[in-house]
Amino acid sequence: MKISKNVKKILENYESDNPGVKSNLARILMNGKLGGTGKLLILPVDQGFEHGPARSFSMNQIAYDPEYHFNLAIDAGLSAFAAPLGMLEACANSFAGQIPLIMKINSSNSLSRDKEGPTQALTGSVSEAVRLGCSAVGFTIYPGSDSSLDMMSEIQDIAAEAKAMGLAVVLWSYPRGGNISKDGETAVDIVAYAAHMAALLGAHIIKVKPPTEHLELEEAKKEYLKQKIPIKNLSERIRHVVQSCFNGKRIVVFSGGSSKDTDGLLTEIKSIYQGGANGSIIGRNSFQRPREEAINLLNRIIDIYRGK
Repeated sequence: MKISKNVKKILENYESDNPGVKSNLARILMNGKLGGTGKLLILPVDQGFEHGPARSFSMNQIAYDPEYHFNLAIDAGLSAFAAPLGMLEACANSFAGQIPLIMKINSSNSLSRDKEGPTQALTGSVSEAVRLGCSAVGFTIYPGSDSSLDMMSEIQDIAAEAKAMGLAVVLWSYPRGGNISKDGETAVDIVAYAAHMAALLGAHIIKVKPPTEHLELEEAKKEYLKQKIPIKNLSERIRHVVQSCFNGKRIVVFSGGSSKDTDGLLTEIKSIYQGGANGSIIGRNSFQRPREEAINLLNRIIDIYRGK
């Protein structure tokens, strides 16, 4: 596999990482239809933990089968497939080497009650990710949660182990809990702060939600107004979040979020691309659609990230 100039430039930003980590980052960045462009499109299927099986798969019932998701990610030409331990175990041997895998090693569920201190349980491990041939581990933190400091301490040990074993680290950084309002979870100042914290925690790939124009923190709002930070449209807000991740020296991707109509999703993707992000992680907006419709949608997203 010859690495493109775009990918070499990205890898140069990870100065402290060993050849194993850089090789696995390169596998993700060079895979699929966006391979070599420096852009990513990843399929995540961890929603069963968070939302339950019926809310995740009943609208496209073949999606109850893990094999469906492996095939969807491969046939659509995606960069990687992210899922919890059990889903990867179900098909890892059959699809070994066909697509880079990211093991999501912590998870929450909608049955838990703690709104001020949401957290996640460990549901996988670095050793299991290595056993299954994964290129990276994924981990969620909830900045703002009363349990956030424990989650940050936890990822430090896991990230150190993963990097020592040559695996990349992907951080889902989703603000929630504590004093953060519902609107604040996607406020541009909060999302930028959460993304920056993920970079400071040593993440190679940072996943956040597309930010809104809302400003949550009064002290931050004063600075945004004083410095005239442009946040009026989504592409400006995306650019600000990317800048918050070491001035664009970390890979930043944005979630697809809850189900949207096709035009709404594609409009959002165009703004993410125009804002200079590295790509998207699209789950429910792809696998909840019929297979051919999903592949067509993913191809249209890939074309956007190709600049078409």
